[in-house]
Amino acid sequence: MAHASGIHSLEFKLPDLGEGLTEAEIVRWLVEVGDLVAIDQPVVEVETAKAMVEVPCPYGGVVTARFGEEGTELPVGAPLITVAVGERTPSGGDAEGAGTESSGNVLVGYGTSEAPARRRRVRQERGTGAAPTPAVNGRAGVPEAEDGPLPVISPLVRRLARQNGLDLRELTGSGPDGLILRADVEYALRAAPRPAATAAPAPRPTATAAPGEIRTPLKGMRGAVADKLSRSRREIPDATCWVDADATELMRARTAMNTAGGPKISLLALLARICTAALARFPELNSTVDAQAREVVQFGHVHLGFAAQTDRGLVVPVVRDAHARDAESLTAEFARLTEAGRTGTLTPGELTGGTFTLNNYGVFGVDGSTPIINHPEAAMLGVGRIVPKPWVHEGELAVRQVVQLSLTFDHRVCDGGTAGGFLRYVADCVEQPAVLLRTL
Repeated sequence: MAHASGIHSLEFKLPDLGEGLTEAEIVRWLVEVGDLVAIDQPVVEVETAKAMVEVPCPYGGVVTARFGEEGTELPVGAPLITVAVGERTPSGGDAEGAGTESSGNVLVGYGTSEAPARRRRVRQERGTGAAPTPAVNGRAGVPEAEDGPLPVISPLVRRLARQNGLDLRELTGSGPDGLILRADVEYALRAAPRPAATAAPAPRPTATAAPGEIRTPLKGMRGAVADKLSRSRREIPDATCWVDADATELMRARTAMNTAGGPKISLLALLARICTAALARFPELNSTVDAQAREVVQFGHVHLGFAAQTDRGLVVPVVRDAHARDAESLTAEFARLTEAGRTGTLTPGELTGGTFTLNNYGVFGVDGSTPIINHPEAAMLGVGRIVPKPWVHEGELAVRQVVQLSLTFDHRVCDGGTAGGFLRYVADCVEQPAVLLRTL
């Protein structure tokens, strides 16, 4: 919207959140109408299905309108705010100090300090007829899915094209290996507008609670967890095996480490170290199944997820390259991610990309469980509470610290022999921590 004074308004829409996320709930507005905002200043805090994050506005100017009250759920692409900015000068600057250059921010929670130069390059590329490749933290977009022979980045791109009657087969993708990005679709729509699809989405069924009933919407993080667990049960032929182990020596080893000085070592870190050593011996369990290609994809790294209960529900933060970390580093990273989970500040990147999950359900005071695999991973190790129990030790009955270990695994990636070998090795390390010295 242009004004006589040379000031005009720019509309900032809820950006593509990545990881297939298509909506977010407004938790808290960080600016008021009339506030002056700088480029990449956070303007609203939103809750996605994966994390609570702050959305930075790519424009600098005065906020003239906000769209949506706190608690409102918005789809990606819906307006968030409008910002009044100064008139662009011939040199590319802006009058009255308000910049109309966008920072190029394309993912919630990430700023782009070198944005103006990139935006100028985008316009030059478009002048030659080539669509731009959006960047996240300076890196090109990574494909999330492929639709047959047509390389498409995500369901969001396909939906955007479908709603606007755009045939993706007519586009040449600007991403790696011809990948079609959202920017390619948006550029095509601006270059050759097409009629929007007339079919309206089916309304969600609603119901009125009967007396005494409490109805809680499955949305946001709780809805995402429900969908993921359902998909895991639906798609993965899982099996579970378990074993009791004498953890007395492991607990003694931890006590010895923590009395020797230096940072304290957590039990979870020791269990994680055992996990990574076991995965090095049984790498079949550090994998996923590509159902479309009918292939098992085995990873060369261990990104270890761990289940953490928070006020907002169950989250599974991921420790990157856990196989390359020692017990001190694992302890520190578990503590950092757990605190971020409690405060709701985990980023989408810290909640995705896991290759194996460690679930310490013993903290809930239970001995065993048959956990649901964290799709699309292939296995999860469960650890129950460690409690004094009668145990035959060196031929005599004694009271020992006993723990139940369980492994739920995708039977497509391995047979029971491999799963049993993995679990037995974990149990051996718990009973005799010196076994780990062979792999250090």
